[in-house]
Amino acid sequence: MEVTGHNNSQREAQRRIPIFEGDRTLWIIYAVLIVISVLVVYSSTAKMVYDISSSLTTTESLRQQLMLIMVMSLPMIFIAHKVNYTFYQRITKILFWLFVLLTLATYVVGSTTNGAARWLPIGPFKFQPSEILKIATIMMLARCMEDRQSTIHNIKLLPTSFKLRSAEQKRILRENTWPILGPVIVACGVIAPAHISSAAIIGIASLLMLYIGRVPKREILKILVVGASVAIIGFTLLSLVGIGRGSVGFTRLTRWITELTTDGNRSYVYELSDTERAMIAIHNGGLMGEGAGHSTSRAVVIHPESDYAYAFFASEYGVIAALVLMLLYLWITFRSIEICRRCTTPYPTLLAAGLGLLITCQAMLHIMVQVNLLPETGQTLPLISRGGSSLMSMSIALGMIISISRAPNLTTKR
Repeated sequence: MEVTGHNNSQREAQRRIPIFEGDRTLWIIYAVLIVISVLVVYSSTAKMVYDISSSLTTTESLRQQLMLIMVMSLPMIFIAHKVNYTFYQRITKILFWLFVLLTLATYVVGSTTNGAARWLPIGPFKFQPSEILKIATIMMLARCMEDRQSTIHNIKLLPTSFKLRSAEQKRILRENTWPILGPVIVACGVIAPAHISSAAIIGIASLLMLYIGRVPKREILKILVVGASVAIIGFTLLSLVGIGRGSVGFTRLTRWITELTTDGNRSYVYELSDTERAMIAIHNGGLMGEGAGHSTSRAVVIHPESDYAYAFFASEYGVIAALVLMLLYLWITFRSIEICRRCTTPYPTLLAAGLGLLITCQAMLHIMVQVNLLPETGQTLPLISRGGSSLMSMSIALGMIISISRAPNLTTKR
């Protein structure tokens, strides 16, 4: 009887389904980033006390961030990791074109903040559909590449000559260029007028996915050259015509070049650019930081809770902690690649790699701005910066990677 009872208890334990499944490392990284988010938002928004135009107090800001985490982030990552990745494969096309249309709608009926029309008002909330469109583009690219795995090692993604009317070039455009690169081009074209850096993130992540997906290096190089040329021409036209954020982007670019090529001596801190203030904040933090809630730079750093969250974190917790934070984002990509190696079919392999690269590319772009390696972009720090749309989309992306890690076609021993 004792043996039978022991066996029954073992069977019951095996039947129990854990609440949080999948890759434990990614869950730990997520938890750490969420805790940092609460600390950064609560401490950085103390500057609002001195802002007469703002009615938001530090406590209210903390309450809002906690609500976003409890209502958007946690439910989204939980649901996303419980859904089988094959469901994402089935809804890819519908999801992509839906959010293309919603992103286009922001230019017509969207609300505008700081000169950028990116948000759709939904009751008391503002939703940024371009954040989900990033994920949907990665999903589309993964699906299109899966359908061509048998020939992808020698595929031609761009026409081989300028005789585009010839049967051979038409076939390349019809069978390869549009199905694989079309969604990326559409997404970048839709997003770029309002947020050039988001379009750049999609482009970079897509190129890396092509490399992981065994597309010939010569084709990737051709796409890089053509894509960069089109981006430069498009950026110039947007700047000259004044459409969307083109003029803002051009101003930021010229200011960045000026800062790199001149001494930039200024008498007052308020004459400094946002990036220069961020670098001062990082310098003031030193190795160990000024301490939680004791940053002397939060009063002068612009948007320390969002656009310059990394610099503010470094000012309070030090360069060592900031480097650890950067490694956490890189670790997401490493874990995604490890999950890819255990996949037995192309779609989850490419999807996990693409989503991991999407999160890490956005984080690295945010960090590079803080140290003046790139001009200002307005990109948030994934899962940390204040903002509901970004927090929700990055939670969904991470949840989808965890969903793939728990799929039955993966080994569980690694």
